[in-house]
Amino acid sequence: MQMSESAPQKWTAITAQRPIQSKIEIPGSKSATNRAFILAALADSNSTIRKPLLARDTKLMLKALTQLGCEIKNGDGFVEISPMKVAHQDVAIDVGLAGTVMRFVPPLAALSAGLSHFDGDERARHRPMKELINALKDLKISVDDSGSGTLPFSITSDGIVEGGEIIIDASSSSQFVSALLLAGAKFKNGLTIRHSGEKLPSLPHIEMTIDMLKQVGVVVKTQDKNIWQVMPGKISAKDWLIEPDLSNAGPFLAAAVVTRGSIQIPDWPKETTQAGKMWIDILSKMGAEIELNEKGLILTQKNEINGIDYDLGDVGELTPVLVAIASFANSPSTFSGISHLRGHETDRLAALVEDFQNIGGNVKETSDGLIITPTKMHAGNWKSFDDHRMATAGAVIGLNVPGIEIDDIGTTSKTLPNFIEMWNSLVQE
Repeated sequence: MQMSESAPQKWTAITAQRPIQSKIEIPGSKSATNRAFILAALADSNSTIRKPLLARDTKLMLKALTQLGCEIKNGDGFVEISPMKVAHQDVAIDVGLAGTVMRFVPPLAALSAGLSHFDGDERARHRPMKELINALKDLKISVDDSGSGTLPFSITSDGIVEGGEIIIDASSSSQFVSALLLAGAKFKNGLTIRHSGEKLPSLPHIEMTIDMLKQVGVVVKTQDKNIWQVMPGKISAKDWLIEPDLSNAGPFLAAAVVTRGSIQIPDWPKETTQAGKMWIDILSKMGAEIELNEKGLILTQKNEINGIDYDLGDVGELTPVLVAIASFANSPSTFSGISHLRGHETDRLAALVEDFQNIGGNVKETSDGLIITPTKMHAGNWKSFDDHRMATAGAVIGLNVPGIEIDDIGTTSKTLPNFIEMWNSLVQE
């Protein structure tokens, strides 16, 4: 069964007529929102999630939790979630193109008796899942994937998972580890996870998972950075307050950088496990002046943009917008440690090379990253590849290059449902 996808929404990127001078509020973190939703489903009583992101990925998560027996109450700026039922009707869960849904929900489904069928957008069937599916099978969970190791697949469970120890190669996605960590405390014997691969990308996302688990009373012991032990026990209900999505702040920060302007983002946390916190270090190296105070984060770009060499292994999701910024720098940039981006919503490395070639840019692929050599670019088509971060990168390019035609800006609804309105207010102020 293939789930339906929305019709493409073509959009001509807005060209800035002057430096961006703006203040903009960023919606809540998708990563934190969906983790809070999962923990609420596993909690011992009702939980409230305040300032959650309500976009395609998180709405798909809420729908999946409803199918597994959670009761969802939507209020003004909050969502209340009751714990998942011990058994559920046979369900068909639409994961869309959301990594957090396709990976976080299957272990959850195994903790409720019944049959759960998983499928999503066509591109979702090409995203890495084999390692997680094999890990679930190693935990004696019945998974029928017809041997494909991908979507679609079905889980049949009696609601009891013994747990124990598993070995998994999470080199292609840290979400495999987070998915198992989130559910591990509800396994009868807890869970020990050993990562067997050479690299572990996006480590801040695992740190976020562990931090949120600790906030609800789950004991997680970390050994040698590649071994995690989750002790069995209850998961306490919590009143969550979701931080702004710092990764989604990227295109708005980039707007100020590439137009030599300034931007203020309120409520930027002084301490956070979000990968987007690295914008401060990266953009400072690229020449931005950044201040973090009671007003939030204030970025000002007065001088030329510096080309940089940077290992983005922990923060690969920032890559598309960073490549857009680097294309306007005063020297080449090299971004490494991001080979795992080939398995995201699309192959982001190949996609970036193709899009920049279409508009006269110079981006070359390496074994684990990209080399960007700034050059004069021209009008042309920019493919989103059903990838929200590719679409926003195109919008950044369009600020300085007239005539950038993005084939589907609607894909930004994955994490920024009001992107066009936010972008218009930013550029037209």
